Amino acid sequence: MNLEVPVISTKEHQINEEIRVPEVRLIGADGEQIGIVKIDKAQEISIEKGLDLVMIAPQATPPVCRIMDYGKFRFEQDKREKEAKKKQQTIEIKEIQLTCNIGEHDFQTKLSHAHRFLKDGNKVRVVLKFKGRREMLHTELGQQVVDRFEDACREVGTADKKSVLDGRTITLFLSPISNNSKK
Repeated sequence: MNLEVPVISTKEHQINEEIRVPEVRLIGADGEQIGIVKIDKAQEISIEKGLDLVMIAPQATPPVCRIMDYGKFRFEQDKREKEAKKKQQTIEIKEIQLTCNIGEHDFQTKLSHAHRFLKDGNKVRVVLKFKGRREMLHTELGQQVVDRFEDACREVGTADKKSVLDGRTITLFLSPISNNSKK
């Protein structure tokens, strides 16, 4: 009893002589089912048509192979992946750091940065850090600064959830308002 073990290729698919199984379910170049044939016969058919024999479902019993132009197949697959990548939108999370006793000009500068980030379609994480024991005794002052910042960003962004005091920091996440909801 001589069992051949399939060779695991470094590529996605095994093609032509890399396929090491005794028989396969064969699909023709135009998509018609040829049936279960010996591997030698399948390779012979693919050579006659001038195309490649490609294993597309190695986990099936018997494995499924298709006769196709592998170069063209890879080109089209890469093209589809590039198109999908172009349509994919990446959202970054930008961070704005505040303090309890922030000056008015600094507040306005950080606010303009947040507006720019939100208009660009990025999320903004607003972090207010308490320094020392005295600031920790008056967390309500920090909460007022964060609430004021949230109110000033209402026209370009909305809060994902209420600001949270965690240890020595208050954190607030702002998401941009989509163009559809503006209209």
